Amino acid sequence: MDINSLLKGRNCECGKFHSCDIGFIAIEKDATRHLASLCDSYSNILIVADQNTYKAGGEKVEAVINNKISKRVIFSGETVLIPNETAIDEIKENLDGIDLIVGIGSGVIQDLCKFVSFYEKVPYYIVATAPSMDGYASTVAAMILGGMKISHITKVPDAIIADTEILKNAPLNMIKSGYGDVLGKISALNDWKLSNLLFGEELCEYVYNLTKEMLNATIPLAEKLLERDEESIKILTEALIGVGVAMAYNENSRPASGCEHHIAHFFELNGIRNNEPYFPHGTDVAYSTVISCAVRERLLKADFNVQQFIMFDTEYYRGIKDAYGEIAEECIELQRKANNYGKHRIPLYREKEKEIIEILKEVPTEKEAITLLEKIGLPMDDFYNNYKKETINKAVIFAKDLRDRFTALWMYYDVFGTKEV
Repeated sequence: MDINSLLKGRNCECGKFHSCDIGFIAIEKDATRHLASLCDSYSNILIVADQNTYKAGGEKVEAVINNKISKRVIFSGETVLIPNETAIDEIKENLDGIDLIVGIGSGVIQDLCKFVSFYEKVPYYIVATAPSMDGYASTVAAMILGGMKISHITKVPDAIIADTEILKNAPLNMIKSGYGDVLGKISALNDWKLSNLLFGEELCEYVYNLTKEMLNATIPLAEKLLERDEESIKILTEALIGVGVAMAYNENSRPASGCEHHIAHFFELNGIRNNEPYFPHGTDVAYSTVISCAVRERLLKADFNVQQFIMFDTEYYRGIKDAYGEIAEECIELQRKANNYGKHRIPLYREKEKEIIEILKEVPTEKEAITLLEKIGLPMDDFYNNYKKETINKAVIFAKDLRDRFTALWMYYDVFGTKEV
């Protein structure tokens, strides 16, 4: 795929001109060499990395632009880096006189650079160190502010440098994570279709198909990725960046993020809040995709001729307070603004039942999804050993409250209430 061709934009059949403001993308061997020309007009560069990502890519970056680097923010690699106010402030404190930020890393480093770049009006490049997530080319920064996971619309990087020699040597769990993040589009695209059917949410066929193309290109790669095959790493990285471009085209994360991401965010927030272990983002997304497939299987057997569960009563309030603690009120306020607690959706499900069933059938069964994960070395036993059954059930019921976006989780609650999947 010629990923740079996507940067030219597109006059689309949907009536919009889709664009992505990234200036340059290189996904190839020795891609870091491009930094020499890309940094030609800058003289005071800030490097942002953590100890692990700097070790992976810092030497190659420094070899090309060392004479232009003024400052470095290198976070500890011994603890999980959280994209919160503390990390943001550490970068901002080093911005005086800086005319370019170069991030060396993946998910959290990328989100921090993106966030600071947007709000402080400083351009930034990202040198990818792992094919671990689809956020490289998106405008969305996943931040944890005030203890709550928030998707901020910010800006795309001015350039993405993805050196396949660096990427193929990423920790294997990060490669698995990237595969899992793309796999999550199985669920995300399905949720998008459901919302389009039921509520008329805008769905661009081109963006939908572009995202699906990335998904289809990735699924067969599992075994080669485990062998660190460089060409397969390149295809996975193209898919991850291509999905990010699709999000930029759509001006939100809808093509790439549905209930599987909401469930994954629930596990991450639960881990941070209770000081419990959680998986890399894409791995959580992969496991949550299996859960989302189980949810849809249950919905395929649903009787829509039921009384809709009361969305917000005393029991539900106690449950969401228990699930989210101090940020529960923010979740409640978000859903009240969107009137999601007050909508009566069951009559709409009855009216569109035939079409709903056809859409739900498009995703793999739970068993088929588990097989996909096993091929990349993500057995479900690891998931169930890491997360208690109670936590998984809470995620199915309350993960939807994190976002004001319709997904299969809203339908599940409307029909089944707090019953286990």
